Amino acid sequence: MTSTSAQDSPCGYQEALCVPIPAGWFWMGCERGRDDEKPVHHVWVDAFEMAVYQVPNRDWVAFMEATAHPAPPNWKDTDFSHPDQPVVAVSWVEAAKYCDWLSRLVGRRYRLPTEAEWERAARGGREGELYPWGNALPDEWPEYQRRWGGEVRGPLPVGQGTPNAFGLYDIGENVHEWCADWFDKGYYAVSPKRNPQGPASGTRHASRGGAWRHQIKASRSAARSSIPPEFQYADYGFRVVRDIH
Repeated sequence: MTSTSAQDSPCGYQEALCVPIPAGWFWMGCERGRDDEKPVHHVWVDAFEMAVYQVPNRDWVAFMEATAHPAPPNWKDTDFSHPDQPVVAVSWVEAAKYCDWLSRLVGRRYRLPTEAEWERAARGGREGELYPWGNALPDEWPEYQRRWGGEVRGPLPVGQGTPNAFGLYDIGENVHEWCADWFDKGYYAVSPKRNPQGPASGTRHASRGGAWRHQIKASRSAARSSIPPEFQYADYGFRVVRDIH
């Protein structure tokens, strides 16, 4: 794995390594998917930058030490404690607090991606394909056995697989990723065409991508999922995005 960080902050913490996601239109949703993925609709997303890797444990340590934030429930479990594994069992509320802390630390805004930004990034500009890697089913994907074969317990260290066309690792795999939006299964019918932010309120926050114990139903680029924002699950993590100035 290459370094998960890029630029030193004044406190010695290194900013997340990010890649640009270009502005553009894309078709969001999937006619072959579940009802909450319909209707397929044309969406414009402004340019932004997304972290190449899911937030790893080593970066969560810096957050905990700086803020006295308590450790996640699985912190001492050897299946989840490698410094380069993605941090897991982090609630949406905690992920948002991390983004706020990182923004203050480095002096630029970090946040969670919207569902539209996540799907735009996961597709990598490859319209009409089911998965970030193409149309091959997960069990036909060369990395399937390492990620999901046998008695897999816990995610792989970040960055060990093949990146998508935008250079993002583990997108759609490893851990489910929190999104900024509240979740509404009927939102696509009323979604604005430009930079949709999700409904104004709700009881569950959206998440995207497959995880080490859930693959086929959630790994598709258009597949949607959600849980309440206070839940802490061992297959949930997140990655950050930042605005382009």
